[in-house]
Amino acid sequence: MRAVRVHELGEPEVMRVEQVADPVPGPGQVLVAVRAAGVNPVDTYIRSGQHGYGAQVPYTPGSDAAGLVERVGDGVTGLAPGDRVFTAGTVSGAYAERTLCNAGQVYRLPERADFPQGAALGIPCAAAYRALFQRGRARPGETVLVHGATGAVGLAAVQLARAAGLVVFGTGGDAAGCAAAAENGAVQVFDHGAPDHLDHVLAATGGRGVDLIVEMLANRNLGRDLAVLAPQGRVVVVGSRGTVEIDPRALMVREAEVRGMLLGKAPEAERGEIYAALQGALEGGFLTPPIGAEFPLDAAPEAHRLIAGWQGGAKIVLVP
Repeated sequence: MRAVRVHELGEPEVMRVEQVADPVPGPGQVLVAVRAAGVNPVDTYIRSGQHGYGAQVPYTPGSDAAGLVERVGDGVTGLAPGDRVFTAGTVSGAYAERTLCNAGQVYRLPERADFPQGAALGIPCAAAYRALFQRGRARPGETVLVHGATGAVGLAAVQLARAAGLVVFGTGGDAAGCAAAAENGAVQVFDHGAPDHLDHVLAATGGRGVDLIVEMLANRNLGRDLAVLAPQGRVVVVGSRGTVEIDPRALMVREAEVRGMLLGKAPEAERGEIYAALQGALEGGFLTPPIGAEFPLDAAPEAHRLIAGWQGGAKIVLVP
């Protein structure tokens, strides 16, 4: 089969398509014929060895895919050849014509969703759900600020929060991104490039503040986020690229919380909850991951270069 391989960490050009042997599922494993593979920012960090990430080479990038079950190993129940599925992690890598997964990494893909949308679920939509509901304890009627609502995680958070009955505010850095956040359910979207954008967020709540902030760039925003929290408000840190200084009294006077979120740290039971919820949201039409660009496997370097500056929030996928 054809697969993208990385033999040394570095720039996007280290990814090359090669012919490799088809994986063979062992006990408890599933072989998926890939119809689309999601490209995530973390894939670029692993490929380049940035932000504390890295991988043992050679390897095939990617963890998110969607396609058809081709073979199942001994002991696998509930999945059969021909089933439409998406993956949340793989054993052999997703940027390939076939990917080997442990059975617990494979979930049924609702008929309403196509394969590119299925490939958008594993990291971005799951991270959005975990940030909102497992770490953020979001409740219907609350107000949430998705601080960075124009990426794949941000747009998924907007959709899921709106479907759950929250009042959703968002921020974006350009007109197209702000429009996308509004189209996906944010009642107001603010330009986070404006120095006073959080003042406008506070004013939009009548001075009360927001109950929950899903924060995509904590090293830039966390210190100022605390000033727009409502009493007992929460901030969930989804992304950060450095350190930040905060005033602890801003937490004290609101009895507020700052909580971290890393999808890979979710316990197995909570991971099952996440993907069951995403399946239900897809089936009900409450979650519709937008797809922005599709590339063949050979164009994986181009996809990685594009995602580094991607602003639209729509997903980039590889189609073998």
